[in-house]
This record gives sequence, structure tokens and C-alpha cells, in this order.
Amino acid sequence: MQVKLLSARFDIPDAHKIEVAKEHGAYATLDKVFAMQPEEVIELVKASGLRGRGGAGFPTGLKWSFLPKNIDKPVYLAVNSDESEPATFKDRYILVRDPHMLIEGIIICCYAIKSQAAYIYIRGEYTTQVKALQAAIDEAYAAGYLGESIAGRDYKLDVTVHRGAGAYVCGEETALLESIEGRKGQPRSKPPFPAVEGLYGCPTIINNVQSIASLPFILANGPDAYKAYGTEKSPGTHLFGISGLVKKPGMYELPLGLPILEVIDKVAGGLRDGRKLKGVIPGGSSTPVLTPEEAQTVTLDYESMAAHKTMFGSGGIVVLDDTVDMVKLVENLIYFYHHESCGQCTPCREGLGWMLKIVKKIIRGEGTTADIDLLTELCDNIEMKTVCVLSAACTMSTRSYLNKFRHEFEAYVSGGASSQTAM
Repeated sequence: MQVKLLSARFDIPDAHKIEVAKEHGAYATLDKVFAMQPEEVIELVKASGLRGRGGAGFPTGLKWSFLPKNIDKPVYLAVNSDESEPATFKDRYILVRDPHMLIEGIIICCYAIKSQAAYIYIRGEYTTQVKALQAAIDEAYAAGYLGESIAGRDYKLDVTVHRGAGAYVCGEETALLESIEGRKGQPRSKPPFPAVEGLYGCPTIINNVQSIASLPFILANGPDAYKAYGTEKSPGTHLFGISGLVKKPGMYELPLGLPILEVIDKVAGGLRDGRKLKGVIPGGSSTPVLTPEEAQTVTLDYESMAAHKTMFGSGGIVVLDDTVDMVKLVENLIYFYHHESCGQCTPCREGLGWMLKIVKKIIRGEGTTADIDLLTELCDNIEMKTVCVLSAACTMSTRSYLNKFRHEFEAYVSGGASSQTAM
């Protein structure tokens, strides 16, 4: 099941160093890239079907093509390496094990969009990753792959690492831009969209680390080689972080379209002995949970997830067995999103705190059936009533637990404790 396109150099000793990375193909695509016109690179990426790997799944090449034509302003690339979604840890593998793959992808993207400056916005807690990434960037400058003349060409490119301060909301693309510009990381109202007016008021493309890191393979091997993996509408591979109550948690590169239960069983080793599957979070904490029955027909691609009323998200799969108390899980989930709200919008700032108080009341054994209904009503009144989707990330997932595991909430209301818990 596992394949190695993005992760081809992950297990090579010292592959984070430029001399080792080059021995195994790093920067080999640049001759081909600079022999093409920027527009041709964009069309090639479009033809590959590459979709954004940050969660939304928007076609990468199409996003690039939204840049205004014949502009007299600088164009910027912002690489989103905030990776603060709970259960998501794919990008950090790229940053530590093969940062030169990311740098090569940045060169490809910047050439295609006619940019001479890229910013990598990295999660504040990623101290090890920052050191590894900056060391690789320094090596790339010393070797002539960044700076005034890229690989001897008449093309200049500078790459800057911008470290965040640990705010989850800065993973939202416009909050990320605000933070780079030195302001509080709060999302902007759209339009204008970043491709028109982004960083410093200039056209800006924002892509996830994995999206950019996928470019060297596509340029080296062509769109058809990339589309040989995955499905027609969800081509390629993805780095899946599988965690939770399985025997072999970890990061695995897999082609899109595989059955999720087969991946849990054959790749992650299945559940711990004697345990039964209770639910699967398919793409990070913000994605609606799947019941075991639903998971039987779900495949790891955008279309199947949407058909099952959940989302592919960031590829962070969390496996829940029959020891998990779903009410306490929801409490933890709401606490996180309430804590990470930037406070800009009233429904998010006040509503998530209200939801947290209700769940805590239910867990204390002081709740009523009306409190469970009120949680659902709050989800409906908060969702999509804010500038960004942070509150929706909380309400969409919370609603799924309320709908699919209501009996556990009712057990707390009727008996003061969950009858389903064996922690």
C-alpha cells in the first residue's frame, strides 16, 4: 500500500543535508523548469491534478492562475507551515527529513508565478523544524540555489522563515498574512482574496508545505506519473498521520482512494487486542467523526469524504476504540477551539465558551436533555457566522458527535457518568 514519492528520501541518513539530498536527486528539476515558460509550468501543475494538501483540496495550478495579469506590484509566495490542527503532523516530517525538497518546490512555484520572494510561516512550537529548515535554506544560498542568481540563471529569489507565536488561527491564510506583516493574527474579510491583494497589499499565493513539496516529483516525472496514483478526481499520494488507539501509529505515504478501514488494519496494524472500533476522525480534529458503519464504505479521497458528510482535511486520521468517552472528547475539542479563538467575532468568542460551559455541566452530572439540544442549537447558530471557519471547525465536528453518540451524552444526564467508558 505504501509508496514513496514525497517520502523517497525520508529514511536516507543525512538526507536533510544538501550534499546527500543532491546525490539522491534534489534540485535536478531546475534545468527543466528554467527551460520552460512560467505559464507552461502552471499548465503542467494543472495537468497533474495536484490539490492543496492543507485541507481545502483546491487545485494548486488553478489557484496560481488566479493571479492578475500584467501587474506592476511584486508577487509573493507564502508557504503555510503552521500545522496546528490537532492530530496533524505530516509537514514536520518534510521540514526535518527532506527540507531541500520543499526549497526546490518553492523555486518551481516562484518561477511559475513570477515571484522573487517567498515566506515560510512556521508553527511557533516547531523549534527543531525551524533549525533544520533554516540550516537547509542557508545551504541552498551557499550553493547558489537561492539568492541573486538561481543555479546560474538570471533569476533572483529570497526565502525567509517567519516563526509564528503558537496561534492556531494563523493557519488561516489571511491571519497568516497579518502575522507576517507584524499585526495580531486575525483573519481578514474576503474579498479581496490574497491572489489579488495579499501580503503587503500585493498578489500572494498561499500553499501548504506538502503541496509545494509535491512539485519536484511532478516536474521530474510528468503529470501522468503523478496521476498514476490516486483516483481521477483525487490524484497522487498523501502523507497520512495515523494516531489514536492503533498498534502502529505513525506517518505513512499512501495513494489516495484506499479504503480507510483497510488502511487502519493493514498499515496501522489494527486496533489494540480485544478492542472494538468506535469511531474514526478522518482528517484532523475539525472533521466530523465517522461511525464504524460509515467507515466501512469510506475511501481516502475528497469525494468519498464529502459523500459521507465529512472532510478529507489534513490527512490526520485518529482511531477511536470502545474505551473512548465521546463526551470528554468533545469537551477537550471545544476547549481547544475556544482557547484558540482570536476573539474577533462574537459568535466564536462567546459561543464556544458557552458550549464549553454546557459540556462541563453535563460531565458534572448537572445537565439535562435540554442542554444537549442547546448544544446542537448553538452549533447551528455559530457555524458560518464568522469571518473565518475556526468556529465552524469546532461546531461541525461537535455536531457529528452529538448526532452519532447522543446516547453517551444522555447517559451523563440520566446517570451522571458515561456507561460507555472503560478508560
